Amino acid sequence: MRIDLHTHSTASDGTDTPAELVRNAAAAGLDVVALTDHDTVAGHRAALDALPAGLTLVTGAELSCRLAPAGPADGEGVSLHLLAYLFDPDEPELARERELVRDDREPRARKMVARLQELGVPVTWEQVARIAGDGAVGRPHVATALVELGVVPTVSDAFTAEWIGNGGRADVRKHELDPFEAVRLVKGAGGVAVFAHPLAVKRGRCVPESVIAELAAAGLDGVEVDHMDHDGPTRARLRGLAADLGLLTTGSSDYHGSRKTCRLGEYTTDPEIYGEIVRRATGAFPVPGTGGSALR
Repeated sequence: MRIDLHTHSTASDGTDTPAELVRNAAAAGLDVVALTDHDTVAGHRAALDALPAGLTLVTGAELSCRLAPAGPADGEGVSLHLLAYLFDPDEPELARERELVRDDREPRARKMVARLQELGVPVTWEQVARIAGDGAVGRPHVATALVELGVVPTVSDAFTAEWIGNGGRADVRKHELDPFEAVRLVKGAGGVAVFAHPLAVKRGRCVPESVIAELAAAGLDGVEVDHMDHDGPTRARLRGLAADLGLLTTGSSDYHGSRKTCRLGEYTTDPEIYGEIVRRATGAFPVPGTGGSALR
């Protein structure tokens, strides 16, 4: 089995619609794919409706979190992401927090556009909104606008201190969950919680191993190990840490369509780990495609 547990669609900041994503996942030879758009489940219904025969969909979301600073030297803390799988999308506490994060996305993006204009960049809100389309607007859409304008050569080059990287000149903080609260909410909604790319230093999201240990004690189920942002030594380090803490280890592409260079199925999750994730979940269940509508 080939299992990719981290992908994005146009419901957040990917470039494939949910229907295109599941069709592309099947074409890439995947047996299981998780749709984990940022802080939203809006793409699940369309993905389920288009689910091809032979492909199983795991519903999920990637939750925006921020670790509070331990002291003055830590600034505003560390932004990080939590992958939530197979939770009940109607559970009210988690649904309310997702809504708060989503509601903050447009005001944040508008403030970023204003800051970029102050820096002399001729970006407009209309341009960013066009790029976002029907999806929840986010930093990658602003980054794409900077590429269109020739300010930076690639989307990744926009995520720096010079532009819109964490703490950058045009970055604006958004509403984010405390990661310990996020784990509690996911578990309370019957889901499984996995720390996304926990040692992605270039993203500015590297947290101390002691924090991962504290999250494990609070109910964290696993860590994403095999990911494009982790080199070989980092993966080995994470596997050792996960073994010490009793955490599951996953692998996935973090696919965003044409917005990133990663391919569907570039990294995958061991079938036994996938089976354990499914076993632990009580909020929802994977849906196998039948070639017709998977909606029930």
